[in-house]
Amino acid sequence: MEELIKKVSEKAGISGDQAKTAVSSVIEFIKGKVPMLGDQIQGLLSGGGEGASPVDALKKKFGF
Repeated sequence: MEELIKKVSEKAGISGDQAKTAVSSVIEFIKGKVPMLGDQIQGLLSGGGEGASPVDALKKKFGF
């Protein structure tokens, strides 16, 4: 997630704290709209391979 925060900070010309707030807000928005992907989004942004696949989340949700 730090990589994304740094990228947002650089691209938008804002401080790291402001970028962190923006990124966190977007993540929470997405989690609210698509709750079944919340863990996968968090896994993807934390750099972990486990739980990072939205396809796996859909398979689990629908029992495949």
